[in-house]
Amino acid sequence: MSTKARILEVAAALVAQSPDGDVSTRAVCEAAGVGAPALYRHFGDKAGLLSAVVDHGFDQYLAAKRERTPGTDPVRDLRDGWDTHTDFALRNPSLYRLMNSPAMRTPPAAALESHRILTEDLRRAAARGKLRLAPELAAQMIMSANVGVCLMLVSRPATFDDRTLSRRVRDAVHAAVFVPEVMADPTPGTATAGTATAGTGEAPVPATATRLGALLRQTPSPAFTRAESALLGEWLDRLSNEAPEQP
Repeated sequence: MSTKARILEVAAALVAQSPDGDVSTRAVCEAAGVGAPALYRHFGDKAGLLSAVVDHGFDQYLAAKRERTPGTDPVRDLRDGWDTHTDFALRNPSLYRLMNSPAMRTPPAAALESHRILTEDLRRAAARGKLRLAPELAAQMIMSANVGVCLMLVSRPATFDDRTLSRRVRDAVHAAVFVPEVMADPTPGTATAGTATAGTGEAPVPATATRLGALLRQTPSPAFTRAESALLGEWLDRLSNEAPEQP
């Protein structure tokens, strides 16, 4: 193992053991059996070292996602993806807090890759008429909710001690993102809102616009110029993301 790899492995292990996810460069150097100049030569400073630890954590998180083959049901893939995310956070609480720390001012490339994988799954769902919002907005809603509930679970376990909380939040967010028919088969043991209109046979305008937008992006129509396609996509996104009227 190279000196750089050894320092990184030691730093990641110390972060995992730390109650607040922080480590000192002195502790890392002592545990790795290297001098401070070696650490600074490879990582620049403490911020650079912690950034490398975050990249290492995201690589661990994405390992399974990169290797998976998309299933026949994108909605099931998205439910499983949420649960996998939560499981990783609970198994790596200190690392997870560091991965989502405001101190990490520049998002790691792997974090952007994670968001891209989520968006692609949502685009598959949209192309099948299962999404009621544009995939990009749905991805923002799902990611922010998933990260938020995970941070509460790992940062305030005494208060947020209900292990069904993640699935409850997942189902509530998915009820807002997917068309009602999709939510008719919730995870056993959880209640899912949004099934009252299932089976009406009427597709709401936002869901229809979302599906059409996804299909046109998959297979652009030769009837439109590139500029016209872009404009049509913008109009469809507006319809997809139109906020529901308040009662």
